[in-house]
Amino acid sequence: MDINFNKNEDHNKLLVSDLRKRFAKVKLGGGQKRIDKHHAKGKMTARERIDFLLDDKKNAIEIGAFAGDDMYADHGGCPSGGVVVKIGYVKGKQCIVVANDATVKAGAWFPITGKKNLRAQEIAIENRLPIIYLVDSAGVYLPMQDEIFPDKEHFGRIFRNNAVMSSMGITQIAAVMGSCVAGGAYLPIMSDEALIVDKTGSIFLAGSYLVKAAIGETIDNETLGGATTHCEVSGVTDYKAKDDKDALTTIKNIIDKIGDNATAGYNRKKSENPIDSPKDIYGILPKARNEQYDMYEIIKRIVDKSEFDEYKAGYGQSIITTYARIDGWAVGIVANQRKIVKTKKGEMQFGGVIYSDSADKATRFIANCNQKKIPLVFLQDVTGFMVGSKSEHGGIIKDGAKMVNAVSNSVVPKFTVVIGNSYGAGNYAMCGKAYDPRLIVAWPSAELAVMSGNSAAKVLLQIEKASLLKKGEEITKEKEEALFSKIKDRYDAQVSPYYAAARIWTDAVIDPLETRTWISMGIEAANHAPIEKPFNLGVIQV
Repeated sequence: MDINFNKNEDHNKLLVSDLRKRFAKVKLGGGQKRIDKHHAKGKMTARERIDFLLDDKKNAIEIGAFAGDDMYADHGGCPSGGVVVKIGYVKGKQCIVVANDATVKAGAWFPITGKKNLRAQEIAIENRLPIIYLVDSAGVYLPMQDEIFPDKEHFGRIFRNNAVMSSMGITQIAAVMGSCVAGGAYLPIMSDEALIVDKTGSIFLAGSYLVKAAIGETIDNETLGGATTHCEVSGVTDYKAKDDKDALTTIKNIIDKIGDNATAGYNRKKSENPIDSPKDIYGILPKARNEQYDMYEIIKRIVDKSEFDEYKAGYGQSIITTYARIDGWAVGIVANQRKIVKTKKGEMQFGGVIYSDSADKATRFIANCNQKKIPLVFLQDVTGFMVGSKSEHGGIIKDGAKMVNAVSNSVVPKFTVVIGNSYGAGNYAMCGKAYDPRLIVAWPSAELAVMSGNSAAKVLLQIEKASLLKKGEEITKEKEEALFSKIKDRYDAQVSPYYAAARIWTDAVIDPLETRTWISMGIEAANHAPIEKPFNLGVIQV
């Protein structure tokens, strides 16, 4: 191994170590003291509930673990958005589980909580996955109610989705394991079946204090909306559980009897490990985001047997298009080549840049994968489309539009891995969040932004300097350098993969070694949902 490999390896392992430390902190939710108080009430935490419910807690992936990260400091923070979401297996059936974390503001809904719950429901709808809600929430976080209550993608959309999923035949099971108040009370009752835990679970539109204030009635919460009331008097809930484990066991037994649905029929053979060690990725991926590397070497360490069948290998070489298998599943890979390549015409193409021929090739490949019913995997490390008179005169906008059109109209499931740069229109063409990937994850080395921090800082510096000069201020070299550093530091914080994950622009930040698992579980989920419409590009300029 050369010295650069060792330096890269050290750098990337440190990034993964930082990822693990961040995740360990997030897993504590509202902190150990609140966890202890939760246990003292005879309740399991959200993560403990999910672990007990799943067949194997290790055979699962977590959606939005870093949601809300550093977003609500003025309100005491909201780790994981106050809700834990995992895709795993219950009695052998792949399910998505959504559990309120009552150690975080009593499970109250922040704006990001709503967004994360909607993302979970979106995954369930797209993939026809059974969804299990473990409810323990005080309802909308009132100090921020204007950002969670009235809009289309806010709190009320949850219940609309409950109704839509029911009409689609997607199984929904809810267990009320703590508070379930006001508008939130509709979620379990709009599910197919609802359970409630005796003495700790409660459901009501208004609690005892509000009832007293509104109509003068004096009543305790247990009589108003406890398990006995709703299982024996109102008939609102279907099962009464003696404790958390009893409720979760009942859910397992319900899931165990669900029938199988039709599949999409994606091709899968026996899984085989890559021949080239995936751990080499740490040494291949460069420390600096502007350095070159060979994307083929990354692909070899992700796909089965390190084998792939490349489409149009000698054409449009700044994008790699190839067929392969990941954990046995047939996939079509669209990846940005990050090293400078020389074309047959003797021209040089910069790594990470999309050229006209590359966009044209990718468009054809995406169409082929749709024709053959092969899921698509996008490996992003892209700085954008090529600029300049030669590219403009050659129709780069038209060719880029064709690629975006193909990505937009693709009917096979798409999965996106942000390996490095994800800048500008390159993010869109390579299936960024706006283009409906079934799952989108980032490696710790990723950056998502309109442009790099260095480039953006230079542009913003010129604007700032012009503003100060208009005010008559003198700009010394020292002041200019200080301004540049301040602007770049602020911008660099925004391009971080954790900044994106906090806002659920990606579903997770993952160790590169987990990539095969995420793609495999994602395709397995997608296989529950047969394709319902033909692939059609619509109007497209050729």
